[in-house]
Amino acid sequence: MHAPINRWQRAPGAEGLVLPACDPGPAAGASRAPRFPGGEADPTGLAWPAATPGGRGRGRAAGRGPRGAAAEDAMRALLPLLRTGRGWRAGAAATRLHRGASAGPGPRRAMALYRTEERGRPCSLDYRVFFKNVAGHYISPFHDIPLKVDSKEENGIPTKKARNDEYENLFNMVVEVPRWTNAKMEIATEEPLNPIKQDVKNGKLRYAANIFPHKGYIWNYGALPQTWEDPHQKDKSTNCCGDNDPIDVCEIGSKVLSRGEVIHVKILGILGLIDEGETDWKLIAINVNDPEASKFHDIGDVKKFKPGYLEATLNWFRVYKVPEGKPENQFAFNGEFKNKAFALEVIKSTHECWKALLMKKCNGGAINCTNVQVCDSPFHCTQDEARSLVESVSFSLNKESDEEDAEQAWCFLGK
Repeated sequence: MHAPINRWQRAPGAEGLVLPACDPGPAAGASRAPRFPGGEADPTGLAWPAATPGGRGRGRAAGRGPRGAAAEDAMRALLPLLRTGRGWRAGAAATRLHRGASAGPGPRRAMALYRTEERGRPCSLDYRVFFKNVAGHYISPFHDIPLKVDSKEENGIPTKKARNDEYENLFNMVVEVPRWTNAKMEIATEEPLNPIKQDVKNGKLRYAANIFPHKGYIWNYGALPQTWEDPHQKDKSTNCCGDNDPIDVCEIGSKVLSRGEVIHVKILGILGLIDEGETDWKLIAINVNDPEASKFHDIGDVKKFKPGYLEATLNWFRVYKVPEGKPENQFAFNGEFKNKAFALEVIKSTHECWKALLMKKCNGGAINCTNVQVCDSPFHCTQDEARSLVESVSFSLNKESDEEDAEQAWCFLGK
């Protein structure tokens, strides 16, 4: 059994910092904030490199080089500003200086907010990707990551309206499947803390076929946290019940993202897929840090600046199950992509369904609602209980499928 693989992420923008609703504080005798080598508390939350003889993180005792001294001096110079309560924009500036970047204009970056921990071997039945928050505590990406960016919270549920239209349309997205890959990864809604896992059917790991000319998934694919398409509630637009999952997102930016990333997206539109009689909404969104994000405000901009992408998306969802011997999928509104305003109403509805689910006001069936940060939920657990749940998960090192074969095979469909 090998040690879990940890991956830290950097939040897309300083405005996205949302503190946990349930924070019991540090353990007895522990410091609330990381400290500089001289002992001063670091209010940015950034950990100073450990003193490692001969390494990049060596402290004063090991001798500082000119670059290390400059970096430390820059961090110290920021302390008065950070102590004045200027917020996490100052923290973002500290991050840039600490990394050796220019302090001039550029994309805002905040401290790392989420970290992923891989257990088991990829392409195996027991492979899982668990999530941790900035404090290193295990969380559920389904229930504990806020839906909205820069939201005010009440028991982990955003309640206050955003300040303007821009922030009203900023959401957290959990990336499950990077673009051009084939493994059908998804949030495990029926498992404690809902790690990402590979979907299984009839005991076999599932892969999306390469259907010419498309290689695997043609967008970064994932879901919005704190949403749920209720399988017992008929959608008034589609006349079909939900598919029992968080609402799906197709992120159309230029960057290939990583599995488990949590990014900020703005919503552009939505497609109503009817998958085997269930409503399965597909949001169209773009990473707010994409170089071209400023061009995109609604679904019409996708047609204008990425001609052919929506048509390819429609066709992809229509035929992606055909190689499995299934018929083509159907769509609500005859396959018409609806605009941003319509999409935001769908998101609002699925968020209300999620709230009812987490407060045990509806039948969740096999959905696992264990969470760490929504204190009023009857499914709330402590940090110690969450850690025990993760540590109880067993895994092997055996590779149980040939991912290379699945990724290299191509399917050609006639008209």
